[in-house]
Amino acid sequence: MEAGASNHCQPRFRILDDAQIKRIHAAVLEILDEVGVRVNHPQALDLLSNGGARVMGGGLVQFPSALVEDAIASAPSHLVIFNRNKVPVMDLGDRRTYFGTGTDLPKTVDLETREIRDTRADDIVTSTIISDALPHIDFIGSYGLPMDVPAGLHYIRCFQLEAANSIKPIFFTAGSVEDLAVIWEMACAIAGGPEALSAQPFLISYNEPTSPLTHSKEALGKLMFCAQNQIPVNYAPALLAGTTGPVTMAGALVVAVAEALSGLVIHQLTRKGAPISTGVAATTMDMLEATVSYTSPEFRLTHSACADLFHHYGLPVWGTAGCSDSQYPDLQTGAEYGFTLLNAALDGANLIHDCGYLGQGFVASPELIILADETIAMVKRYMRGFDIDSEHLALDVIRQVGPGGNFMQQKHTLDFFKQEHWQPGIFNRKNLPNWIKDGQKKTDDKLLEKAREILATHQPEALAADIKKELDRIWEDAQRKTRQ
Repeated sequence: MEAGASNHCQPRFRILDDAQIKRIHAAVLEILDEVGVRVNHPQALDLLSNGGARVMGGGLVQFPSALVEDAIASAPSHLVIFNRNKVPVMDLGDRRTYFGTGTDLPKTVDLETREIRDTRADDIVTSTIISDALPHIDFIGSYGLPMDVPAGLHYIRCFQLEAANSIKPIFFTAGSVEDLAVIWEMACAIAGGPEALSAQPFLISYNEPTSPLTHSKEALGKLMFCAQNQIPVNYAPALLAGTTGPVTMAGALVVAVAEALSGLVIHQLTRKGAPISTGVAATTMDMLEATVSYTSPEFRLTHSACADLFHHYGLPVWGTAGCSDSQYPDLQTGAEYGFTLLNAALDGANLIHDCGYLGQGFVASPELIILADETIAMVKRYMRGFDIDSEHLALDVIRQVGPGGNFMQQKHTLDFFKQEHWQPGIFNRKNLPNWIKDGQKKTDDKLLEKAREILATHQPEALAADIKKELDRIWEDAQRKTRQ
C-alpha cells in the first residue's frame, strides 16, 4: 500500500469541474446584477434596499455580487435536525444523504381497491405510519393533499396528523403565512416552546419562488417568518426548461440558481445565520405531452450540476428522487425509482424528498414508500463501498484455501459475510423451484402485504396526552377562524 493511500473504496461522482462551476456561478451573478428578480413583498424590498441591493420600479431588484457572496458566507454550512424526542437524526451538509417522502399529492392509489381516487386525511395517517416503520425513510412528508379537509386547513391538518403518528422529522408545506404560524404554534407545543424548538428543530418548511425570477408575497412572507423564528426552511425553485426557463440545461440552471440565491439573500438579511437549505429543480416540460417530467435524464443532469454548485457554496442542498412519471405502480416505476435514487445519492444531495411519488407529483401509492425504502437500502450499500486493508484483501485465507478449495467453511467468511453482503427484505433472490414453492409471489404483491402488515402491527410512539390535547385545541381554533 502506498503511503497516504486510503484503505476504503467508495463511489465518487461529479458532473462539473471547478472551472465549470466558476463559469456557471459567474453567469448567475451577472443575471442577478444586470437583470435582477422581481420581489413582491414590501418588507423584503426594504431589507434589500438597506442591505445594498438596487431596488427599481415595480419591485425589480438587482443584486451586487458582494451581497450574494455575503449571504452564501453567512448561511450555515450544515443543519442538524432532530426527531420529536429531541434526538439528532439528520446532519444536513457535506455529502451526507437523507431520504424522505414528499408532500401535496391530490390523488392516491387505494391499498385495497387499487383505484386512483382523491387523497383523504386517513391517507396521511397511512403514509406516516408506513414511513415511521421503515428504517431507510429518514423524514416524513404529508405525502398527500387531503380533499376531505376544508380548503385553507389542508396543511395544518397534515402536520397535526404527521406529528401524532411518527417521531421522525417532518418536511411540511404551508399555504400561507397564517398556516405557517399555526403549524409553528403546534411545533412549539410539541418541543416545549419557541426557544426549545429553535435549539432542537424537528421540522423543515418547504417553500419556493415562482419561475422565472420572481418571489411572490406569500413565498417571501413564509421565508422571512422562518428566518425570524429560526425554523429550518428549504427554499428551492422548480423551473420547467422550455417554459418557465430557457430550454437549454445550462440556461435553465442559471435562472434557477439565480432564484435560489436571491431568496437566500432575503433570508439572510432577515436574520443572519438562520437555518436554510436550498438547491434547484430544473426539469423539463415534455413538449409533445405538455406534462412535467420528474425523471427525465435532463432533470437528473441539472440535479447533479446543482449539487456540485451548492457543495461548492458549502450549503445544504435539497434534492428529489424515488419518483416516477408513471401513473400506476408498474415496471416503469421500478426503473425510475432505481435511476433517481442512485443518482441523488451519487450527487451527495442532503435532503432528498419525493420517495414514493407517482404521476409527475400528483399520485400517491403507499406501498411504493416501501419500494423506495428497499431501493434506498441497496443504494446505501453501494455508496458505502468496500475496504482494501489486509484483513479484507484476505491473502492469508486465499493461501489457506488454495486452488480448487472452498471458502464457505472459513471463519473469515462467517466473520464478514453479513457486513459485506447486503440482503434484500422485499426483492426476490430465490431460485425458480423455491420461488414456485413459496407461492410465486411477485414483488408487487409483497409490497402490498408489507404495507398492510405495517398498518396492522406498527404502533408509532404516541404524543403525550397534554400535547395531543393542545394540538387538538389549536386545530379547533384554526377551524373556527376559517368558518368566521
